[in-house]
Amino acid sequence: MVSRIAPIFPVRDVPDALAFYRGLGFEVREWRGGGYGFVTFDGVEIHLGAEPDLASRPDRRSAAYLFVEDSDALARTWSAAGAHVRPPEDTEWGQHEGVLIDLDGNVIRFGSPMTTG
Repeated sequence: MVSRIAPIFPVRDVPDALAFYRGLGFEVREWRGGGYGFVTFDGVEIHLGAEPDLASRPDRRSAAYLFVEDSDALARTWSAAGAHVRPPEDTEWGQHEGVLIDLDGNVIRFGSPMTTG
């Protein structure tokens, strides 16, 4: 039985990536051996793996989706922290979705149910 899953984002520099995610409100920790890190947000975990040649490998980006209660509030929080955030928009599949792009081009799509009104 599977109990959880964690996407692995490739990053050029783990300490820089950890600092970025810390600034967004994630809890962060680096593996004691270096080259690998962990970021958590409300129980969701993403791993960060060092790939120093990432700039030459545009095909090596990853993505994750966060289901959240209020995508507008999260977008405002992350934007205020200086992150590259595309504001949430209503989708045909009933989600109000936004996009965060990290320092290395990895994508976190986040969405909450659309409200009627």
